[in-house]
Order: sequence, then C-alpha cells, then structure tokens
Amino acid sequence: MTRRLIQLYAGLVLFGASSGLLVVAGLGLEPWGVLHQGLAELSGVSIGLVTIVVGAVVLLLWIPIRQRPGLGTVSNVIVVGLAMDGLIAVTPEVHGLALRLAVLATGIVLNGVATGLYIAAAFGPGPRDGLMTGLNRRTGRSIRVVRTALEIAVVATGFLLGGTVGIGTVAYALAIGPLAQFFLRVFAVPSASAGSPVVAGSKPRRSILRT
Repeated sequence: MTRRLIQLYAGLVLFGASSGLLVVAGLGLEPWGVLHQGLAELSGVSIGLVTIVVGAVVLLLWIPIRQRPGLGTVSNVIVVGLAMDGLIAVTPEVHGLALRLAVLATGIVLNGVATGLYIAAAFGPGPRDGLMTGLNRRTGRSIRVVRTALEIAVVATGFLLGGTVGIGTVAYALAIGPLAQFFLRVFAVPSASAGSPVVAGSKPRRSILRT
C-alpha cells in the first residue's frame, strides 16, 4: 500500500510537471492540453486551474455512464493541475529551437514515466480515461474509436480557442503509447492477491495498453 501511494502521487506530480514542460516548449501540446490551453487563453486563468476545472467537469460526466471514481481519480483532478502551474511558474522562458525541442522530448518521456507510475499504482483511472472506458462500455464502440473521437474533438476545440497544435502534438501521439507500455512494466506492483484492486498480471496490463 505504501509503495502504491508513493507511485500514485509521484506519478501525478510528474504528470503535471511533464505537461508543464510541453507548455514551456511551445511546440504543441497533448490533445487535452490543447483544449486546456485554449480555455486558459479564453478565460484568462492559468492552464493548471483550467485542467482542474475540466477534470472536475469530466468527472461529473461519469455519473450518467455509471463510472466509479477511486482515490487516484479524485487526486488526478487536483494534483496534476497544481503541479503543472508550479512547474510553469518556476521555469524560465525557453529560447532557441534546439532547446525547445530538448524540453519537448524531456516532457514527453517524463509523461510516459508518470503514466506508468500512476496507472500501475491502480487507485482508479484519471477522469478523462474513465470517460473513455465508460463510453466504450455504454455505447459498445471500441476503445480505439471512442478515444480517437474524443481526442479529435478536444484538439479541434482547443485549437479554435487558441491552443497550440504542432510537432509536439504529433510526437506525443506517436510516442506516448510505447513509453506508457514500457513504464507500466517497469513500475508494475509485483505482488497482489486475486481480490486486490492492484493492476497486476498479464491480462489486465495488456488490456490497459490496448487503450
């Protein structure tokens, strides 16, 4: 339990910080980040605060699709946005394409590490992932179709609102799957009973990776 809690909160903090690095690089954000940035531009509040608010709204959408949040779900809503704002606040502006590319690459890799940490801790999915799996179950559509539709919608909306779409968006889409798969295996909790909520064993882990 101690290890799982450490993994959960280390992963969420790192996830928020790595997302903040993508903002600092300014070369394009992950799909939901594009929406968050667009809403931040529109509202005039920080992108971290927008991330928290959007996470809370998405969590409310779990009610009609009968998803049940866990400790990780609620923590995700709060911690990721705070960590993102904190990283952006203490990081100086980055100049020069080479340095911006380095920051982008670091952010993507650390995002993969963070994903492996908090998912392997198995305290419940993030609000956006839970929305995806809930819609999959309720509509009968495949995870691939649901996820693609959601991400196209949020990218398009975020772009229209002023969010940054660029090489970073493409690089993230291509890299995050393999990175998450690798780090899920690295941080998998080794011992769990059959009745434990820990994500362990080959079948559940492969199921996560297919999403």
